Amino acid sequence: MLRCLDLAMLGNGSVSPNPMVGCVIVYRDKIAGEGFHQQYGGPHAEVNAINAISNDELLKDSTLYVNLEPCAHHGLTPPCADLIIRKKIPRVVIGTTDPFSEVAGKGIERMRKSGIEVVTDVLKEECLELNKRFFTYHNIQRPYIILKWAQTLDGFIDINRKTESYGEPTWITGETALRLVHKIRSEEDAILVGTNTAQKDNPSLTVRRWNGKNPLRVVIDRNLRLSQDLNLFKGARTIIINSKYDLEKGSLSYVKIDFEKDIIVQILDLLYRQRILSLIVEGGKQLLDSFIESRLWDEAHIFIGNKFFFEGIHAPSFKGKLSTEELLDNDRMKIFINPG
Repeated sequence: MLRCLDLAMLGNGSVSPNPMVGCVIVYRDKIAGEGFHQQYGGPHAEVNAINAISNDELLKDSTLYVNLEPCAHHGLTPPCADLIIRKKIPRVVIGTTDPFSEVAGKGIERMRKSGIEVVTDVLKEECLELNKRFFTYHNIQRPYIILKWAQTLDGFIDINRKTESYGEPTWITGETALRLVHKIRSEEDAILVGTNTAQKDNPSLTVRRWNGKNPLRVVIDRNLRLSQDLNLFKGARTIIINSKYDLEKGSLSYVKIDFEKDIIVQILDLLYRQRILSLIVEGGKQLLDSFIESRLWDEAHIFIGNKFFFEGIHAPSFKGKLSTEELLDNDRMKIFINPG
């Protein structure tokens, strides 16, 4: 099962909104075939593992290991549970059941009814952790939310800037931290900023310093006052949340919401309906504080630069459980988990 998890991770950033899945087939205590879900819309892990075995006769005396319950429905690919049954694999070991309503135990039930021995909940916690975005999306019906900001050693995220200094971020961390930020972006589905951040920093919110896909960019611009010359209006797909109108214009999607109601809930519902499994909230402070006050966050990624500002805009205040700490040259990254 540990090998399944390692294989599954190879699909990170490529399979959403599907989960990351790895599969290992063992024949007489040796791995005979393995595979993972490589690309959304492509063959599932079980299919790739089975196809890796040239002699189907081996399958009739093998055990199939997979970190997530084999699917039992027709989506973009046929049901994996039916393939396992058809290949007469006698034993299947599963990390955790699938929360998706079209599966949710149906694959296990179908295989057991066909006489297959099915073992479940092997390394369950590790399997849940791997696909926490997928489970959050289906169980809570919202994206997995990551808050992200950089702050100085004395706890500031920005200086007090005047209009003439707008257009570039106030850099707090160095190149290594920046590359890690772009790597994280490549692994998540969407990224959100507010009007002030878009105007002050003119961010691109892309993965220029890492190989991978750009996240869906989302910007809040209530009165559509942002300049069309900003980087957010170029290149990658962007949703502009506003109070004026709905409009599709090339890679830009203008989406009207009711600003008299809870903005965050409306944005999360929009992203849920667009099958967005994860969201990075990059600020600024007002937007980050809104998510913290609403208790709508799962992780906080804080990059701490080796600098002092002495005055400026204070970093958000929150309560979280430290999960990871990493040294990045002269900077440091800390990941906190929402204790609930």
